[in-house]
Amino acid sequence: MGLIVWLVIGGVVGWLASMVMRTDAQQGVLLNIVVGIVGAFIGGLLFGGSINSAVTVMTFVSSLVGAIILLAIVNLVRRGSLR
Repeated sequence: MGLIVWLVIGGVVGWLASMVMRTDAQQGVLLNIVVGIVGAFIGGLLFGGSINSAVTVMTFVSSLVGAIILLAIVNLVRRGSLR
């Protein structure tokens, strides 16, 4: 059950981050899930959370911030600008 929650929340977080960074047309569902899960890891490192903690508003927001940072880094590397 935990894996399904990770995939669903990761997909939502990745989709929201791609909407904020205006990269939604470039990535599909699978990449949204990957961005969301990696963003959760980055957010956990930045804000001292755990990837195994319960889904709360704070963990959701930290995952979203981590995903936005990840997409900003990818945009910076690919295009040379944050966009």
